Amino acid sequence: MSSLFSLQGETALVTGGTRGIGQACAIALAEAGADLILIQRNTTATETKKAVEALGRKATVYTADLSSQEDVAKLVPSILADGHTVRILINCAGIQIRHPVEVFPDSDFNQIMQVNLNSVFTLCRDAGAHMLSLPPSATTGRRGSIINFASLLTFQGGLNVPAYAASKGAVGQLTKSMANGWSGRGVTVNCIAPGYIETDMNAALLADPARLASISERIPAGRWGTPDDFKGSVVYLASRAGAYVTGHTLVVDGGWMGR
Repeated sequence: MSSLFSLQGETALVTGGTRGIGQACAIALAEAGADLILIQRNTTATETKKAVEALGRKATVYTADLSSQEDVAKLVPSILADGHTVRILINCAGIQIRHPVEVFPDSDFNQIMQVNLNSVFTLCRDAGAHMLSLPPSATTGRRGSIINFASLLTFQGGLNVPAYAASKGAVGQLTKSMANGWSGRGVTVNCIAPGYIETDMNAALLADPARLASISERIPAGRWGTPDDFKGSVVYLASRAGAYVTGHTLVVDGGWMGR
């Protein structure tokens, strides 16, 4: 059974891996046997790299600002030019900016769309094209696996977050479209949609007693999630265990969407 979840010998490219959910996912992939390529803007953040290396896996850092389309366009070509073979892509990086809709600035809207959607498209396209050129992996049974991070706002509108909701709704549809084109050729494409998780992105909600109470009382699991709640789901979708799952958005929310 353990071989179903093995990623031994694979290399995973992860964005947003310096903290929170992305960091937990990167460590989980390393625990399953994968080497990591970490895309990060902060060159001083070394905790994830050290954690991966402590597990006996390789961790290579590439520096890029995902709000720069120019930076994003260079990433996969640079990684491939350095000789890496990438079979797993995890798009976990994302930003959130809140304003009432009637005063939401174009600049903030465009920045969110670039980081949360445009960079995801570019990395999926470029890494996906590379994966399609590879023979099937003996470990996972397919050429590659792409996992994008969606949100509850892939399905719901939220409050004062029109750009974030738009970007995450689009990620869900982008994932389905890519899965339709690539699944029959050996590359699966899926989403993970987190519920309410105790991370820096939700600091404003966690600091608002009224909002915190209204959200918490609706979660059937009786608690907010933690980054470690995503370790199993990301390994499942990347490994042989998830080989027949594609075009799917896996909601990890403590039951929120079922209420």
